[in-house]
Amino acid sequence: PITPDTCALKAWQGRHAFISFANPGQINLASEVTQSFALDNGAFSFWTKKRVVDWNEYYRFVERWGNHPRFAFAVIPDVIGGTSEENDALIADWPHGKFVGAPVYHFNEPDERFIRLCHEFPRVCIGSMGEYDAKRPRACRAKLRDLIRHVVDKNGYPITKLHGLRMLNADIFRHIPLSSADSTNVARNIGIDKAWQNQRMRQQARKPALRFSLSVLNHGTAPAH
Repeated sequence: PITPDTCALKAWQGRHAFISFANPGQINLASEVTQSFALDNGAFSFWTKKRVVDWNEYYRFVERWGNHPRFAFAVIPDVIGGTSEENDALIADWPHGKFVGAPVYHFNEPDERFIRLCHEFPRVCIGSMGEYDAKRPRACRAKLRDLIRHVVDKNGYPITKLHGLRMLNADIFRHIPLSSADSTNVARNIGIDKAWQNQRMRQQARKPALRFSLSVLNHGTAPAH
């Protein structure tokens, strides 16, 4: 989350938010002030904390927000480091359809699975890992180019919307035709970034009455469209 809420307001207003089911406390704020918001299943957070998740609770969470005018999409549950079969089983269990949910393809899975998902879904999420992790943007870009060349139309455009998980890095998204991407950089850096610290002090000093406009990806993100 981006805390305090005054900083979240500054980061999100008129932009896009990516809200994790693992920490959904700011979903109400995001739904009021952003241009659009998407829902992350939180699988990576649950995996790093070794927490077991009941996906039925996530299904209900998506059902609660899926018809909101600012809602863009929800990430279908996935198994970090899992097999194609495990992740396909979670797709089969998904109750909200292909236009609400976006499946996740991981770099450790066969290229054929990525190609198949792109032909079956209007949006596919891509999770980097291992030697092609997004922290290694050059290697990540090379892997993405090699994958995406299989799913472009005659104009060179991807046949589906592609969302890069943890790929809101200029060294990646400026070179790859992603429709959207997300990052935790804003949330992590607020506490050490002087610009954000000054913003927090100004807000605390003035204590303004915030006006939320109905306008709603940024944990931060690239545009969803």
